[in-house]
Amino acid sequence: MLKGVKIASVLAAAALVLAGCGSSGDASASATAPTSSVKVGMAYDQDGKGDGSFNDAAYAGLSKAQTDLGVQIKEVNSGSSATDASREELLTLLAQDGYNPVIAVGFAYSTALGNVAAKFPDTSFAIVDSVVDQPNVGNLVFAAEQGSYLTGVIAASASKSGHIGFIGGMEIDLIKAFEAGYVQGAKSVNPDITIDSKYMGAAGDNTAWNVPDKAKAASAAMIGNGADVIYAAAGGSGLGMFQAVKEAGAGHWAIGVDSDQYTVPALADYKDFILTSMLKRVDVAVYDTIKGVVDGAPLVGIQNFDLSKDGVGYATSNSAVEPYKAAADKAAADIKAGTITVNTK
Repeated sequence: MLKGVKIASVLAAAALVLAGCGSSGDASASATAPTSSVKVGMAYDQDGKGDGSFNDAAYAGLSKAQTDLGVQIKEVNSGSSATDASREELLTLLAQDGYNPVIAVGFAYSTALGNVAAKFPDTSFAIVDSVVDQPNVGNLVFAAEQGSYLTGVIAASASKSGHIGFIGGMEIDLIKAFEAGYVQGAKSVNPDITIDSKYMGAAGDNTAWNVPDKAKAASAAMIGNGADVIYAAAGGSGLGMFQAVKEAGAGHWAIGVDSDQYTVPALADYKDFILTSMLKRVDVAVYDTIKGVVDGAPLVGIQNFDLSKDGVGYATSNSAVEPYKAAADKAAADIKAGTITVNTK
C-alpha cells in the first residue's frame, strides 16, 4: 500500500488538500439545509477514498454528517509513504486550523494521535480501529469477530465442498479477530469443515494491504485444493481474491469486507461472485462521533461498535445470500443475547 514519497512531499500535498477540500455543504443544497459551525477534519489512511472498503466507509459517515447536520469538512490523506512524523503533521494542521473533531482513520495513526491530542486538549479527536489513551480521544473499535462469525455461517452454509478459505492482510491481532470469528461461525454449521488461511504479510509489513497478485495466487491455490468460498480481510489485496474467484467460475463465492463490496462500482466486474460482505460500520461510528460534537457531548474513551449497536453485520444486496439469511440472523440474535460468545483469536 505504501509508495516512497519524502515527508516534505506528503506535507506539501496535504497543504494542497487542506486548501482545496474544505466545504460548508454541497452547492446544490437547498436554503433550508441544516448548517452548523462545527468543522470536521478527516485524515484518511494511505491513499484515501476509492478503496471500496475502509476509507470509503469512513467517508460515507462524513458525507451523511455533512448532509444531515450541516457540518463543514476538510479531508486529507496520509499518503502511501506516511510515517508517524508525517501523520502527526497532518493532524496538527487540522487541529491548528480549528477542525474539531479531528478523525483519524486507521490504527496507523495511533502514535501520531497520542502526541497531537496531548497538545490540543480542547479539541475532540477520534481514531478508527485503535485505542489512544488520552481524555479527549474517542476510540472507535468494532467487534469484527461478530460480523465475521456471521460470514462464517454463510460461507459454511453455501459451501458445497466443505472447504473454505480466508485471506488476511497484515498478520496482526486486529485481522486475526476477523479470522477467528469466521472460523468459529463456519464450524458452528459444519464442525468438520476445512478452512485454509493465508496472510499477505507479517506484522509491520505495510505492503500486505496492497498485494493483489499475492492474494490472487493464494486464493487460486485454495481453490485448487477444493475451497469454493473465500473471505478476504486484506484491504486492497482483496482485489486478488475477487479475481481468483471469478476466474474459478460458477460454484465459487467471494465474501467482501468493511463495505458492501457487491455495490462498489470499482468491483462491478466481480459482483456476480460476491455472495456477501462483512460490514464494519465505520460510517456509523464516524457519524456518531460528529453528532456527539454537534450535540455538545463528544464521544471519548473506548466506543465498541458491536452487533447490538449496528456496528457490524453482513450485506444482503446479492439475492444469492437469501437462503443463508435465516441461519446468519439466528446467529446474530444469539450473539446479541449472549448465548454465543465469539472468539477473537
